[in-house]
Amino acid sequence: MKEINVPYHLIIPTVISIITLGILIYKRKTIFKNNENKWFWISVTVFFFSYLFIVGSATYAHYSSNLILQKFDLDKNGTFNNTEITPEFKIAMKNVISDTGRNFSFITGLIFSSIIAAIIYVIGIKINQ
Repeated sequence: MKEINVPYHLIIPTVISIITLGILIYKRKTIFKNNENKWFWISVTVFFFSYLFIVGSATYAHYSSNLILQKFDLDKNGTFNNTEITPEFKIAMKNVISDTGRNFSFITGLIFSSIIAAIIYVIGIKINQ
């Protein structure tokens, strides 16, 4: 059976987000103590959490769709012959091939997470005034 390839453009941002959130949670008492920068750090945390959600869900969708497709490889040779091609196979293959949204999720995730974090930062600053 053909191995499922690792989408580095999805794995690397996911791991960076997990590590950054871990550091923010570990250092939360010292980071969030200062009222002056509190909303900045809250918006940074929201940014990485939402980015992790977007890119992590795309990574999960990539692996799950590839695992479903691999179930149709009955003889485990990495190719699909005429006996393995069924209507269900065509649906699974379309899910793997039509992955533009998953491939660009690291870019769209940056955009949407930045917008969400900026909105939270502005609202937080307005509340504190």
